[in-house]
Amino acid sequence: MVTKDPGQQLLENAYRLDTPADNSAYYDSFASTYDTDFVERLGYYYPKAIAETFRNGLQETPVADIGCGTGAVANALSLSAGQIDGMDISTEMLAVAAGKALYRKLYEIDLTGPLESIPHDYGTVLSAGTFTHGHLGPGPLRGLLDIARPGGLFIIGVNQAHYTNHDFTATLDALTAERRIGAVTITTTRIYDKDGHDHSKDRALILQYRKL
Repeated sequence: MVTKDPGQQLLENAYRLDTPADNSAYYDSFASTYDTDFVERLGYYYPKAIAETFRNGLQETPVADIGCGTGAVANALSLSAGQIDGMDISTEMLAVAAGKALYRKLYEIDLTGPLESIPHDYGTVLSAGTFTHGHLGPGPLRGLLDIARPGGLFIIGVNQAHYTNHDFTATLDALTAERRIGAVTITTTRIYDKDGHDHSKDRALILQYRKL
């Protein structure tokens, strides 16, 4: 029997999650080693791609980092802590992020539920790694509009296969038709920059649009 790389096993187990409670418990269980066992071992490039997209634009703040985990996106952004808030479902992942002093404030929240407990004036809402297998489908994209100010920018990464499997296009088309969002642009990025594991060639789509 071939033993898989620990980072790859963590990823594949995450893809099998089903409920918000599953996600919370799973990420709590390895939060303390997430950066070494997953980010470093697999060469998790995705947060850097989201950060680069943000830097190439108007860099509107404050920023909401959706599914922030231990802070990989915030670390890549290199913003002052007063300009970015993080949201995640895992208590322990947030605890690790808090120790890095990257965020103005951190919120433990299930993004499939009500969002009244977080601010509603963000200039940019971004995410890497949360819209993927076993995690969030397209549904929360509608609710997340409420936390951005009018004209707020969304930079949302979605696993490419997940995007197709869950028909994100239908949700985006509906929001566009309802004049909730403006035109959507989509670019493709690699997720990992290390070769040699089963997911080295995986890709994500970076969605960009503005709240109307």
